[in-house]
Amino acid sequence: MNRKPVIGLALGSGSARGWAHIGVIRALQQAGIKPDLVCGASIGAVVGAAYALGELDRFEHWARGLTGRTMFSFMDFKLAGGMLKGERVIEFFRSRFSDRPIEALDIPFAAVATGLHSGSEVWLRTGSTADAVRASMALPGLFTPAQREGRLLVDGGLVNPVPVSLARAMGADIVIAVDLNADILGRHLRKPGANGAAKPPAEAPEDDEDTAGWLDRLQDGFASLLPTPDPARVPTPSLLEVVLASVNIMQVRITRSRMAGDPPEVVIAPQLAHLGLMDFYRAEEAIAEGQRAAEKTLPFLQQLGLGSV
Repeated sequence: MNRKPVIGLALGSGSARGWAHIGVIRALQQAGIKPDLVCGASIGAVVGAAYALGELDRFEHWARGLTGRTMFSFMDFKLAGGMLKGERVIEFFRSRFSDRPIEALDIPFAAVATGLHSGSEVWLRTGSTADAVRASMALPGLFTPAQREGRLLVDGGLVNPVPVSLARAMGADIVIAVDLNADILGRHLRKPGANGAAKPPAEAPEDDEDTAGWLDRLQDGFASLLPTPDPARVPTPSLLEVVLASVNIMQVRITRSRMAGDPPEVVIAPQLAHLGLMDFYRAEEAIAEGQRAAEKTLPFLQQLGLGSV
């Protein structure tokens, strides 16, 4: 008798675009496709953990309710090691969602992190789920590194943005990979406005105008310390924009290289380049795009014998 293939879901990095992972999982569920294991890098680890904990419904409800004001409340600024400590985010996660050991989750789960000193890829497959998520999402320059067993760990997207290889190592025969960065190359910086100033991200809800632009105001504060730019020159992005855009470029290149060497059976690529990296309050459109992108792959998944025909 033929063995049922093991389905692995590899959720990629991409900051606020990561809410698309929720839509992808919803589309798979509606098609009768249930992954046997899940792994993720950065925001992919966040959503993957919620799914493996059996908390995706509550997590989706929370994500859809995020506002600029909510995001600002999570900001615990620190100048050493990164702009944010990230502890408020993780403490919120612990208080609202169960933090079982990875070994005790409903389905097998793992997160990818990067060893800051060695540059090595680190697979987190045991211990606190919240701690693994915190390490995997520690984007350099934004979050301070996480400490685990005497090592400093940062964002897993630096070494394995779409962890297909980890899904294989966990036993997947068929890997469904979600690449959030496929369409961002050359489109990740805000376009300058008519006066040379950077345009703000797409509109936030009106009642959050005072907080949704916290990142813009912080960047403007840094910019005010610099000499007045020459209006004839192309506007220079902020320090944070340069860092985040550089990480985007690196992750796109690494993803292409690693997928060429270890291609997944299916790639789901939501088109979300228009979302800013910190636009977490735009969950509605990210989730909808994730579902749309996943639904486009369903005929091929059915050819592989997955889901309802």
